[in-house]
Amino acid sequence: MALDNVVLIGMSGAGKSTLGVLLAKALGKHFVDTDILIQQKTGRLLQQILDKDGVERFLQIEEEVVSSLEQHDCVIATGGSVVYSEHAMRHLKQNGVAVYLAVAFAELEARLSNITTRGIVFKGKNDLRAVYEERLPLYQKHADVTVDCSHTDIEAALAEILCALKNEKQ
Repeated sequence: MALDNVVLIGMSGAGKSTLGVLLAKALGKHFVDTDILIQQKTGRLLQQILDKDGVERFLQIEEEVVSSLEQHDCVIATGGSVVYSEHAMRHLKQNGVAVYLAVAFAELEARLSNITTRGIVFKGKNDLRAVYEERLPLYQKHADVTVDCSHTDIEAALAEILCALKNEKQ
């Protein structure tokens, strides 16, 4: 596969940012976190954007930022809500393989102690389970590769991703 970016998708708490940095080091690639790019562009934290401007405006900003990316040879950690945008996902996958970091709901719930301040898009839903169930088919649809990161430590998850990417290239 000639695609030179690795795009990490999945729920908040799945490990996209943490694993993204380690994956970039392991692959000798640059690292980009789209949530940080959104914060840099707006000068505000994700939760501040959601609180002041609302979900729909946040999703517009996310789509604009992600769709304007011209990254090469990168690992890109996306926000969990990026899969709501077909346009952004098409753009990311033009030059990248999408890796879905799957985590069982119970484990995600245990990992996310700060859901009201973390900048999670609740798009008409009022609880984490509803968001999880709404996004699951979107992650599955956009994923080129799925890696189960449930019940595993960072090093084991990283090894799983590297193995999956190697298999994807063959």
